Amino acid sequence: MTRKICIFTGSRAEYGLLAPLMNEIQADPQLQLQLIVSGSHLEREFGETWHEIEVDGFRIDSKVEMKLDSDQPVALARSMALCLAGCAEAFDRLKPNIVVLLGDRYETLAAAEAALLLRLPIAHIHGGEITEGAVDDAMRHAITKMASLHFAATEEYRSRIIQLGEQPDRVFWVGAPGLDNVARHVLLGREELEKQLGFRLGEHNLLVTYHPATLDHVDPATSARALLGALDLFPDVHVVITKSNADAGGREINRLFDEYAAANPKRVLAVASLGSQRYLSMIRIADAVVGNSSSGIIEVPAAGKPTVNIGIRQQGRVRAPSVMDCADDRASIASAITRALSPEMQTVAARRVSPYGASGASKKIKDVLASEKLDRSVIKKFYSLEAV
Repeated sequence: MTRKICIFTGSRAEYGLLAPLMNEIQADPQLQLQLIVSGSHLEREFGETWHEIEVDGFRIDSKVEMKLDSDQPVALARSMALCLAGCAEAFDRLKPNIVVLLGDRYETLAAAEAALLLRLPIAHIHGGEITEGAVDDAMRHAITKMASLHFAATEEYRSRIIQLGEQPDRVFWVGAPGLDNVARHVLLGREELEKQLGFRLGEHNLLVTYHPATLDHVDPATSARALLGALDLFPDVHVVITKSNADAGGREINRLFDEYAAANPKRVLAVASLGSQRYLSMIRIADAVVGNSSSGIIEVPAAGKPTVNIGIRQQGRVRAPSVMDCADDRASIASAITRALSPEMQTVAARRVSPYGASGASKKIKDVLASEKLDRSVIKKFYSLEAV
C-alpha cells in the first residue's frame, strides 16, 4: 500500500530546505507526496513563491490562505487561526499517513495543531535547536511535543529532543537537509546571475538576509537602520538583499531595504525572494553573507563563505568557526564585515568546516518515513531521564 506523506510549507526559506526531501519522496514508488502550501508563499508582497514550487515540478494539493495583510501580533494570531482551520480541512480531505513539518514558524505550529487534532502522526525536522532571540524558539519546542518522529541536525540537538521527553528510538540524527541543496544545485555563473537579477555585481559583494529578532527589546527597524548604516561604510562593495519574512516588524524592515536600494541603485539590489538556485549562486559569488538567518549558520559555512551574524536572533545555535557574531549596532556590524572580508577569515571559511555534517539528510529522512511503523505514532509516552 502506498504511504501518503504530506508536507506543509509556509515560507520560501522552509521550502528550500524541504525540496530535496520532496524529490526523494517523489522518486520512491512506495510513497505518495502530498503538498500543502500556505503563508507568505501565497502573498504578492512576498513574491508569490508558490509559482517557484510548481516550476520545480511539484503539484500543490492545497493552498491555505492566511491573509497576511499585517505583521502586528494580533493580526498574526488571526492568521494562525486561519491556517489551523485551513490545514485541518486539507488534512481531512487528503487523509495522509503522516505529516512532515520543518522548523519553528507560527504557521508551522498551526499546521501541527491541526494534525494533532486530526490524530495524524507528525514528523518534525530541525527540532532541538535554540534561537533565544525569537518567538520561534518556543514554537519549535511545542511542535516537538506534538511530533512522533524527529529528525535532528546534530547529535547535541538529538539529545535535547530526548531531554524534552521524546523516545530515543524515535529521534534520528540525520544532519541538515539544507546541505543537500549545496551539493545538488547546478549553480549559475556570474554573468547568468546578473542577467536574471538585472543587476551588475561588483568586484566585492555581500549577500544580506535579515529578519526581525522578535524577542529583542530593540525595535527591528532600529537594528535594520544600523545594518544599512554599516553598509554605507563600504561604498565599493555591491549588496544583494533578500527581504524579510512575514514576522512582526518585517514590513518596516522591507520598506527600509527598498528605500536603501532605490537610493543606491548601482550598488544595491533588494528582492523579495531569490529562490534556492539563485540564493546559493549568490552565496558562491559573494565575499560574505550578512544578517541573522539560519542559512548563515548552516548552509553558508558549508558553501565556504564567512557569515556575519547580527544580534540575538540565532543565539543558541551551534556555529562553525567561519560565523562571526556581532551586536546590532553600526560600529559592531561594520567591524564584523571588515573581518569577514579579510584574507584570514576568507581562508577559515574556505575550509568548509560545519558542525551540521555533509549532504545526505533528505534521503535518510525519506528512508525513515518509508519504513517506520506508524501504528504507535500518535499515542506517546514521556521518556524520563535518570535523575542526576
